[in-house]
Amino acid sequence: MTDSAATSSTQTSTSAAKPTGNNARRSYDVIVIGAGAVGENVADRTVQGGLRTLIVEAELVGGECSYWACMPSKVLLRSGAALAAARRVAGAAEAVTGQLDVAAVLGRRTTFTHDWNDDSQADWLASAGIDLLRGHARLSGVREVTVQTPDGPVVVTAAHAVVLSTGSSALLPDIDGLADVHPWTSRDATSATGIPDHLAIIGGGVVAVEMAAAYRSLGAEVTLLVRSSLLRDQEPFAGELVAAALSDAGVEVLTGASPTAARRIDSGQVALVLADGRTVTADEVLVATGRVPRSLDLGLETVGLTPGDWVDVDDTLLVTGDSAALAGDWLYATGDVNHRALLTHQGKYQARAAGDVIAARATGGIVDDAPWGTHVATADHAAVPQVTFTDPEVASVGLTAAAAELAGYRIRVLDYDLAGVAGASVLADDYTGRARAIVDLDTEVLLGVTFVGAGVGELLHAATIAVVGEVPISRLWHAVPSYPTLSEVWLRLLETYGRPPATTDRSL
Repeated sequence: MTDSAATSSTQTSTSAAKPTGNNARRSYDVIVIGAGAVGENVADRTVQGGLRTLIVEAELVGGECSYWACMPSKVLLRSGAALAAARRVAGAAEAVTGQLDVAAVLGRRTTFTHDWNDDSQADWLASAGIDLLRGHARLSGVREVTVQTPDGPVVVTAAHAVVLSTGSSALLPDIDGLADVHPWTSRDATSATGIPDHLAIIGGGVVAVEMAAAYRSLGAEVTLLVRSSLLRDQEPFAGELVAAALSDAGVEVLTGASPTAARRIDSGQVALVLADGRTVTADEVLVATGRVPRSLDLGLETVGLTPGDWVDVDDTLLVTGDSAALAGDWLYATGDVNHRALLTHQGKYQARAAGDVIAARATGGIVDDAPWGTHVATADHAAVPQVTFTDPEVASVGLTAAAAELAGYRIRVLDYDLAGVAGASVLADDYTGRARAIVDLDTEVLLGVTFVGAGVGELLHAATIAVVGEVPISRLWHAVPSYPTLSEVWLRLLETYGRPPATTDRSL
């Protein structure tokens, strides 16, 4: 999902880099703003490259992923998924006699967030040789950052680079009265200490469907308000299968639903008025309609950029722009804030490239910035893997059929019913799922792969390797899947495409 924030919140550890008084000044080789998973990885790589590095954070070290996004959300989903998996296998189904223990699920979630205490994360920074300064950071000049700390402002300069790793925040749509009802965002949904009787969710993306699945499994009535279709950036069948499964689980999925007004009524519930005149009433409303960059109060205007905008970068994650202040090639942006791929794992991939290229440029080393080189995030363009942890899961990498056609490729679409794979029938009775592969007919390599079904998340890395490695179809025939596993779907997709003709050209 996202990396670190740069706004205020509960703090638990003291700074590892104490200011020495008001307007204290200090210097480093590299300053990283945001100590989430992405910023931590940038700092780790620059330190390993021999550069003295400071990381600045105003919230919890570890950021969004650790405390409010990836980890707590997946933990909330896991218990319900495990219970559903048992109920789909005869013998195990008969042994399941109860419902989820909600308190135990929430308690397990809290252990993963360390009760929103970041001592262990701060200790890791120290062990890695990364200095930490707690406070709100703003760019205040070329290679200069001013940090408002509890002890006063601290001005820090960077000899080589400043890296923005501040992440993104939930978008609050322009709906009359919505702000006044204090809606939940993903942070509230993943850190809740109780389950509302009825939760309304506005949105149809990953956060919306995952939280719909989680809260339904925890006993809430859930109404999903979707303007168009679920998971619309995925293959159409992915959203269709997830919508059907959510409906079967008791989630009310309302498509074509656009809220126009919100208000708290006398009961304390929230009433959402839809464009078609209907009203949906719920105890709480979760807004999951997209993200906005955490760049509004970063001092971007001091370097010729626009506060509140996504920050454009090149493939080495160097900020691009016409401002003279940027001519020195010193400002970088990694993770959500650059809007390339709003996923923690992709942000960490960017962070490793950025940290290494900063070190290479600072020390006069070789910079490998050709596509797929050491110092670039080439995979951001058309090889991004993602898993949506609903039941069924959606796992995808690369281009959808529609995206490939839009990009001008000559393609062939390979579809296969996952229920026809022997491993699927072993995994669950009445397994439901589907697989799709997109083949570039000119090169006979895969452009994209999508799996939908129980347990398909663990299939994804094989697909990612095939797409990133541009493995020819002819060679994939020699990658023999084990039997009986879900991975046998690879053989079925190849059979759908057809065996390649015999050739004496061993270069294939």
